[in-house]
Amino acid sequence: MEMSAARYTTTAKILHWLIALSIFGMFALGWFMTDLPRETPDRAFYFNLHKSVGITLFALVLFRLFWRIGHKPPALVSTLKVWERKLAHAGHHSLYLLMVLVPVSGLIMSAFSKFGVKWFGLPLIPGLDDKALRDVFTEVHEVIGLILLLVIIVHVAGALKHHFLDKDDTLKRML
Repeated sequence: MEMSAARYTTTAKILHWLIALSIFGMFALGWFMTDLPRETPDRAFYFNLHKSVGITLFALVLFRLFWRIGHKPPALVSTLKVWERKLAHAGHHSLYLLMVLVPVSGLIMSAFSKFGVKWFGLPLIPGLDDKALRDVFTEVHEVIGLILLLVIIVHVAGALKHHFLDKDDTLKRML
């Protein structure tokens, strides 16, 4: 098999798409829940759901990282220019870093709230009720989340460019 046609493992593909769909769902849920008025009865439900899914997603990302360490990805397609190779590596490293930083900042933010962190109803981290620190980490969580979204947009745009303009196997390897 030609190096440029090598595919990712089935596990890597499942984790990639499961994490990708979950991240999009978390963005949608995050924007929805933060727009709910404080007096809305279901607000706490949506915040706890966001935290619970976020913890689960974080575990998947960590599993994906460990999988990636033990399973070398296929080589980049041979037609890539030097700058495309560097951008691809930087983009993938950025995605992994941001997929760790977003949930970690969310956990820290939640730990400094008065509610703490529960995972589907099971208490994990008690609330420390420090509004100043919670506000700092709320901002950090939102900014890192927006940076993650930007990197994802560039990642998707790159994959579509390779598929439709370059007509190479970059996207097919992950399908």
